[in-house]
Amino acid sequence: MSDGVATRVAAARTLDEVLHRGRSLKAALGATLPGLDDPRDRALVEAMVLAALRQRVRYNAALDGWMPRPLGQRDGILRALLLAGLAQLTLGLPAHAVLAATVDAARALGRAHQAGMVNALLRRATRESLPPADPAQAWPQWLARQVRADWPQQAEAIFEASAQIAPMWLRVNRRWIGRDDYLILLREAGIEAASAPSLADALRLESALPVQQLPGFDAGLVSVQDGAAQAVADALSPAAGTRVLDACAAPGGKAAHLAERDTSLRITALDVDARRARRMQETFARLRLESIDVRTADAMQPDGWWDGTAFDAILIDAPCSATGIVRRQPDVLLHRRETDIAALRGTQAQLLDALWPLLARGGALVYATCSILQAENAAQAEAFLARTADATLAPLDAGFGHDSGFGRQRLPGEAGMDGFFCARLQKS
Repeated sequence: MSDGVATRVAAARTLDEVLHRGRSLKAALGATLPGLDDPRDRALVEAMVLAALRQRVRYNAALDGWMPRPLGQRDGILRALLLAGLAQLTLGLPAHAVLAATVDAARALGRAHQAGMVNALLRRATRESLPPADPAQAWPQWLARQVRADWPQQAEAIFEASAQIAPMWLRVNRRWIGRDDYLILLREAGIEAASAPSLADALRLESALPVQQLPGFDAGLVSVQDGAAQAVADALSPAAGTRVLDACAAPGGKAAHLAERDTSLRITALDVDARRARRMQETFARLRLESIDVRTADAMQPDGWWDGTAFDAILIDAPCSATGIVRRQPDVLLHRRETDIAALRGTQAQLLDALWPLLARGGALVYATCSILQAENAAQAEAFLARTADATLAPLDAGFGHDSGFGRQRLPGEAGMDGFFCARLQKS
């Protein structure tokens, strides 16, 4: 099997797992990508899968309108391959290469008898524009209703932005190189990037590329982190030499950013999952930040890990619906259930209540999510303030997004960033 055919087969199998077998995108890619030796092939598979999931409503509408008869229940892998084929055309790959490799992939998948149909459908896609589709149709009805209720003026823009390709944001490690100097390294490597005035360490690439192509990545000069997530360090802004807790730290980007900005901070990074904690340690080692204290522990059970010394600053990047990062994790729209929201809200409230007693008087706790739902964000902060006598809301400026009344909310795509909520709570 040629490399071109292997990548199309890998993309189709990954899509089939996510679309028809209920597997998460992260898990499916995690199983597929290590089997591809060339980082360019891995990047292509990931790009195909993401594009197909983001635009699946539009692609499915085209296929259903063009096919002489509907595909059967056993044709999931074929539909996945066709979606991958349309994604390649959307991504701008040469049409002749797309057709040849995707038709051969149909044969490799045991669908030789349908290879002619694959060829005909993809040829039609090269001649005709795909029919338009409402991006809101990709969202479960209950969730689309909630977004419209929470953001009546911005809902359609949210749906549209969530179907687009996200830019690649970099965080320059200021311990080792300045942002402007790293920008020069990128340009010398033929990579165009732009700085973000509101973010001191951020650079934005319009097109994603494998991290191995980033100058000095293995040496810890740079990391990949969305601009909205980088703003969390500004929201927390711990004083030099203070004790900081990142309570739900994996994959470790926010703790690393804090340490890069100030090496005097005494940072504890927790995660309940031992495997994720090990990956954090690997990340910190690459960035040469071994001073961060990584622990596998349940943040909601402080008796099992806390030494009794108060923290001066606490970050809770809480588990949430991930509705602000649909463009990066489009399978959220396939797997999220309405009952999940109540369970997530319960976890978020428990985290706030369990960790507030660990905060020193005068200290600050930043509660953050990558959700756009008011129930997880402003309403969660409001409820906590109502039941916590020594907590007050500290102001954050408009650079963090819309004023929700109890924190700041950035919506997907605004300033090129992910959807993100942030509230700074002060202990009186």
